Parts: sequence; structure tokens; C-alpha cells
Amino acid sequence: MSEVRPQAKPHAHLAFLGLCCGVGVSTIYLCQPLLPEMGATFGANAAAAGQVGVATQVGYALGMLSFVPMGDTRERRGLILKMFAAVSVALLLEACAPTLTMLLILSAVSGAMAAVTHIVLPIAPDLAEPHERGRAVGIVMTGLLLGVLLARTFAGWVADLAAHLTTRVASWRVVFAVAALFSAALLPAIRKLMPVLPPKQHMTYPDAMRSLWVLLKTEPLLRESCAVGALAFGTFSAFWNTLAFVLQVHGLGAGVTGSFGLVGAAGALIATYAGKLSDKRGPRLVITLALVALALSFAGIYVTERVAAGAQAAGHFAAWPYLLTLAAMVVLLDIGMQGVQLGNQTRIFALQPAARSRINTLYMTFYFVGGAIASALSPVLWQHFGIAGVTALEVALVALAILRHVTGLRVERTVHDDTAEPMAHV
Repeated sequence: MSEVRPQAKPHAHLAFLGLCCGVGVSTIYLCQPLLPEMGATFGANAAAAGQVGVATQVGYALGMLSFVPMGDTRERRGLILKMFAAVSVALLLEACAPTLTMLLILSAVSGAMAAVTHIVLPIAPDLAEPHERGRAVGIVMTGLLLGVLLARTFAGWVADLAAHLTTRVASWRVVFAVAALFSAALLPAIRKLMPVLPPKQHMTYPDAMRSLWVLLKTEPLLRESCAVGALAFGTFSAFWNTLAFVLQVHGLGAGVTGSFGLVGAAGALIATYAGKLSDKRGPRLVITLALVALALSFAGIYVTERVAAGAQAAGHFAAWPYLLTLAAMVVLLDIGMQGVQLGNQTRIFALQPAARSRINTLYMTFYFVGGAIASALSPVLWQHFGIAGVTALEVALVALAILRHVTGLRVERTVHDDTAEPMAHV
């Protein structure tokens, strides 16, 4: 394999890259506020309906493992266009799924195509100077995180509107059809606004796939980031994959569930500031603060739910105090998750510039495997143990993430002009 010679940085708007990331990643979160309605459509219980969320995350992980390495070996704008076109088709087919089994299969397919998000994201540090890469990743991550959070708001609100307009078509089907149109509408903008992005290395796809093991074996900081990211995202996925069922107990539907994505979006604004903090003080500090925020959020969520359950049993449950308290915990949760993600990706993108897509492949594959496992467990724990079971899973995962973080490397690396150099303790 041979590395492509450095060229002048192509011009592209970081905000547009963020939009692409947001639209792409939203695909895998649309289902979460809709799970109870999907279960009603197909006569499935919470544990079975919850597997739709698992299928999208498994597909996403497989898509990253299969497609994202091409970001180092293929012209990226053309690859991005093809994958967004495939996302649109997959979402439209999901809207027409006749059975739960077919919906699970199509969810996995759309999840795999949505991995285009992580072909787009590694472009950000390519467009920034070395000392501003944390900020650049933060800007694009803001778009990605808004997509993660607002996908639920979009799905919940569209579902509520569709339910008021017609009873002949299940409202969750309308959500997927509209989402397909949004992805398709992005195609001409990508062609016009995104520059041609040649590959960084001349290598075959099999060589790129074989190099994944080499990268994982030789980069201990990458292994640490994969473990912390997978565990942290597991906690995040467990919460969001059961929130609709939790709120349903209190008589609250998809629209309210989706609105929590809007609440969490306020936390997404922290990404740019976290990027600046990472540039000044190092990503390890950002991750430390983020894990503390995650732990505090789950403690607060559990207490909130126990108080609400007691009030409901006594017959004096008040929705607004409950929702406001839970919203504050959700903001803290999202701040924590965003800090973990930004800190991890800032430091792994500094390892080997020519291999950023493959490094991101490994990281995000572990990340979503962790999310998929937690998503599979959480509705089952909810079915049998309620909020106590889900919270126990979340606390166990965040404790393991903190343990891996505090026992991790104390020396990290940064890059200057696309070369890796040692960096002092951060």
C-alpha cells in the first residue's frame, strides 16, 4: 500500500458536514419513540418490539465494519451519495413492512446504510489545522448529536400528527416515509456543496479490512477508547430504548417521548465547547467530566422514577414536575454522552491521519455493539424488573466505563501537519 501525497485542504463547510451526519445518524433512532405503536401493529410485547431498536444498531455496526473502511480507499463524495440513496430506499421499504420479522430485517439494512455518517465525520479534521481539530470535530459532532436527539422529536411529533390526520395508516409508517424523503432531498446538496475527496491511500479493500486488526493490535489508546465508548453508549441506549415504555406507564405517548429528544438537544450545544476544552486541556479531562455526568444522570433518573411511582400509587401524580425533573436529567445524560464521544474521537483521530476512516470503523463498531447489547437487554429487564432492572444495567455499565478510563493510558498523541508525535500527559 502507498500513501497519497498531501494536497491542499479542500473547502467545505463544517456545518454542512454536521447536517449530513445528523440526517444519516437519525435513521437509527427514529424507531425509539414508536416502539409501543409498532408492538401494537404487530401484536408484540415490549421485549419483542424493543428488538427493532436492536436491529438498527446491529445493522449500523455491520455497516461501519463493511463500508466505513472505504473512506480511506475510495473517493468519498461518490461513496456518500450512493449510501444516502440507499438509506432513502431502505426507509421507504421499512414504511411498508408487512410483518415484524420483515421490519427487523429492513431496520438492519437501513442501519447498515446509515453508517455513511462515519464516512462523513472523519472529513472534519482533514479540513482543520492541527491545533483546531478538536473544535472542527466538535462542530460536526454537534450536527451528529442533534440528529441523534432530534430524530426522536421528529418521529414522535410526526407520529402524533399522522395519528390525528388518519387512522387508516399506522402513524409510525408515515414517519419512515417522510424520513426517506428527507434523505433523498439531501442528495443534490451533497453533489453541489461537498468537494471531491480523493482517497488518502492507494490500497485494496481486502488490505484495508486486514489492516483493521493491525490498528487494533498496535494502538492501545484505540482499544481503551473502544471499551469506554462501547460501555458509555450502552448506558445511553438502555435509557432511550426503554423511555417510551417508562412514559407509557404514566399515560404519556410518542409525542412526549419524542420531545425529550428536543430537551436533550440543548445538551448537544456543549459539543463545540467540549471541543475547545479538549484542544486546551486534552481529551482525557473531557472524558473524565463526561463519565461523572453520566453517573449522576442515572442516579437522578432512578430517584425521579421512584418518586413518580410513589406519587402515582398514592393518586397524586403531577405530570409537569415529573417531566421537568426528568428533562434536567436527560440534559445531563446527553452532555455526558457527547463529552465521551467527542473526547474519544478527538484523541483517536490524532493517531494515524491516513487511517482515520478505519480507526473510526473500529471505534464505532465497538461503540454500537455495546449499544446493541444494552438495547437488547434493556426491554427484557424492563419487562421483568421495571425501572430497577434498567437502572442496574446502566449503573453497571457506567461503572465499568469509569474503571477502564481510570486505568487507561496517561500519554496520548496528537498530530501536527499529519504526523504523529508524543504528547504530554493530558
